[in-house]
Amino acid sequence: MLVPGKPANETARVQALHGLKLLDSAPEERFDRLTRLAKRLFNVPIALVTLVDTNRQWFKSCVGLDVSETPRDVSFCGHAILNDGLLLVPDAREDVRFHDNPLVTGAPHIRFYAGYPLTVPNGNKMGTLCLIDTKPRDLDAEERALLRDLAEMAEQELAAVQVASMDELTLLSNRRGFKQLAQHALDACARIKRPATLLFFDLNDFKQINDLYGHAEGDSALKTFADVLRIAFRESDVVGRLGGDEFVALLTGSSHIETTAIMARLKDILEERNATLHRGYAIRFSVGQIEYDAERHETVDRLLADADSAMYVHKQALKRC
Repeated sequence: MLVPGKPANETARVQALHGLKLLDSAPEERFDRLTRLAKRLFNVPIALVTLVDTNRQWFKSCVGLDVSETPRDVSFCGHAILNDGLLLVPDAREDVRFHDNPLVTGAPHIRFYAGYPLTVPNGNKMGTLCLIDTKPRDLDAEERALLRDLAEMAEQELAAVQVASMDELTLLSNRRGFKQLAQHALDACARIKRPATLLFFDLNDFKQINDLYGHAEGDSALKTFADVLRIAFRESDVVGRLGGDEFVALLTGSSHIETTAIMARLKDILEERNATLHRGYAIRFSVGQIEYDAERHETVDRLLADADSAMYVHKQALKRC
């Protein structure tokens, strides 16, 4: 086994890492969504966002492992941060650096590893976005580009202030955060020819809730609806609040049947909440549903505009009824 070396700027790198104040922090949706998306897109059992500390690698986000850190001496990511590009290990048992590594010979029995170093604006490499499989495999050029895109998303999140991309009331992504995540997800879908669907929600008669029950109750209704969205949609979907009473959800890789099932589940959950809260009103919504067309929807804004128009048509139809 080859123990990973240290970057030339190790002292400054570790200081910068600690300055992010992310080590040993609570899970955050903005990172967890990336690892879930990576696991889904690449069909691997393990996906991680790692931070390489002085003597350990700590997992800021982890799907597929039951531990939160491993020693740096045995880490693959310790090797990955020594270079600018992808570290690809098709079969760890055939690689002199890792063939007798305890993470290869024992749990989690790593055979395949692919990790991109995550670089912050000052040039320091904080850790990686990586994929792990228990069987040998490889990545073609298109898959490598996709993994690089996901790593760039993780880099953006490392550099971002959380409040800049999260809605403080509902704890969903705000408009800025949603557009960033959605654009990357759409780019990935276009590259690998996966379908995507945008749902644009607007609460019906929300102004009446504020007028009759007060803005505190209006805020409570928004949080209730956000919670319903969080439960109804899949973990890999991108959900956000654009502002006011407008919410959006981007479903990636979903068939029409899956989308229909998710919407039915959402309505059932919302009806259950309306029945149990006894607030004197019921939360209702109009929704516009648009299928992503790579040629028409060059940007998230174009897709949002079409979904907004579709939502307005639905709202008018409900009023006529």
